[in-house]
Amino acid sequence: MEAQSEKDTRQMTGVQTQTETVCINGSLTKASLSLSTESGGRGGELRWHISNNDKSKGERSLDFDRDVLGLEVNDKRIKLKAFEVVQKESWFSGKGEKQRVRNDYVFEMETEEMAISWGRMISDCIESLGRPKELFVIVNPFGGKKCGPKIFEEEVKPLLEAAGINFKMQETRHKMHAREIAYSLDLTKYDGIACVSGDGVVVEVVNGLLEREDWKHAITMPLGIIPGGTGNGMAKSLLHSVKEEYSASNATFAIVRGCKCPLDVASIVQGDKVLFSVLLLAWGLVADINIESEKYRWMGSARFDIYSLLRIFGLRKYNGKIQFVPALGYEEFGDPIGEPNNWKGETVILQDAFGNGGGSEMHGYKGSSTEFEASKWRFINGPFVTVWIQNAPWASKDIMAAPQAKFSDGCLDLVIIKDCPKTVLLSLLLSIRDGSHVYSPFVTYLKVKALKLEPGQRVGDPTMGGIIDMDGEVIARGDDAIHHDPNWMDYESPFLMKVDEGLATLFCPN
Repeated sequence: MEAQSEKDTRQMTGVQTQTETVCINGSLTKASLSLSTESGGRGGELRWHISNNDKSKGERSLDFDRDVLGLEVNDKRIKLKAFEVVQKESWFSGKGEKQRVRNDYVFEMETEEMAISWGRMISDCIESLGRPKELFVIVNPFGGKKCGPKIFEEEVKPLLEAAGINFKMQETRHKMHAREIAYSLDLTKYDGIACVSGDGVVVEVVNGLLEREDWKHAITMPLGIIPGGTGNGMAKSLLHSVKEEYSASNATFAIVRGCKCPLDVASIVQGDKVLFSVLLLAWGLVADINIESEKYRWMGSARFDIYSLLRIFGLRKYNGKIQFVPALGYEEFGDPIGEPNNWKGETVILQDAFGNGGGSEMHGYKGSSTEFEASKWRFINGPFVTVWIQNAPWASKDIMAAPQAKFSDGCLDLVIIKDCPKTVLLSLLLSIRDGSHVYSPFVTYLKVKALKLEPGQRVGDPTMGGIIDMDGEVIARGDDAIHHDPNWMDYESPFLMKVDEGLATLFCPN
């Protein structure tokens, strides 16, 4: 059906609107193209009437920023490739949950010139959004239920192609391979790095970027997180923050849109060794569950539930000590340290501990020096059931450990459990499933600026220590594990943590 000629162009404050009578997916209707003309304005939209047998059924619209992947212009036709929010139908109530789905809309214009004109305006609008054009995609084929390659082929690749984004994909072949890739990658060729994996590969990439000689530039490379592992706390936290459904497709669309946000990076330091964390550090119960359940990885996230029961009913406690600088509003937690003999002067300077001296052979970022007045440090002694440090609300897609945590606030969220009955502990773990988090007098929650962890041995067994888990990977062990990686830190030495606010950058939904 040929589109009938009817044109209306209007210029309003900050918005230019042009209306044409066109055919959309075979139906004749009026469509209005509105574009922002203000400096710094983001996007525009297409809006059209829907009718059936000459009866109006309302309007439809596509926001170029929030709903559109890309477009094609062919003769008199414009095909808009959408990834839009729709209301699912429910057999029970008629309306179900909202979700994003792929749809194509074909606009048949009156003339080829008109199609070219509208196509150019829409394309320029999308171009102005600052979306990535070239991506390097790292896929972990071993994470979770080993579905990374399938997720990429079925959910990620089609959206990138529809958006016209060029990409190079590489699968990881072994542990720390993503770190090696990030360390040597020619960053001038790409606008971002996307990780189809769990949280571990993202952490490897951050560490690889910060080990480079050009780390100051490298760490500005935006990172995209697409859930393809077991935990996926980072992806869950990002999507949950804007009430988007947790899915690989929605995470991919966040990358396509190109919105960015800062990400705090925590330095974990022991002598000359420095590691960088973006999600969590755990010791005690949480670390034991996360690491010792690896033997059940084939079960997916259900492994955490089953092993949680085993560990709670065989509960361990660990001796140790935590020292910390509380954030504003949390100064009443713990006891003041005062002036220890080994802290001279009025300030505590962690410069050497953070690798800015002491003969470190690292060529990249060595971690920032930190100065805090000694009087600001406080401490809590064990024994502990668990110590859990979070940089994001969700530790995994099912566990909201720190509801108040933010990706960039210059703080770490510290969760401490000491004495707690097993039944209460079980109910606490169940309560944080799916975000139904509750506060308890058995749990201490606070925000800290810096932290020093001194892990000890198990209560009742002085020959056995615990596990230090950083973002799902072991960085130190004091138990009877057969394998001990020479790159691990020393379990019996203190661990220092400090936050670099907004050091890295994430692609994020908005």
